[in-house]
Amino acid sequence: MPEEPDGGGVVVYWRPMCPYCMRLLTQLRFTRLEFSKVNIWRDPDAAAFVRSVADGNETVPTVTVAGRAMVNPSKGELLEAVAAYAPHLLSGSG
Repeated sequence: MPEEPDGGGVVVYWRPMCPYCMRLLTQLRFTRLEFSKVNIWRDPDAAAFVRSVADGNETVPTVTVAGRAMVNPSKGELLEAVAAYAPHLLSGSG
């Protein structure tokens, strides 16, 4: 698994022209959640990681929350995982 750029926070693995990625990233802009983005077309290790958690497919968005992978999560599912596994990332978002 690639080292997470923010030390175990939230990482969104995406690729250009992906409508599901754009939808999730747009929705996240309206939250105070801090996250890192990794373009799987520019990072072969990230693409390999996505394949490892998505049944061999490059399904994006794939998101990790404190190292736990979620394939194509909704905004709600993502925020629930953050609340459960990395609640410190939500401080100040109330």
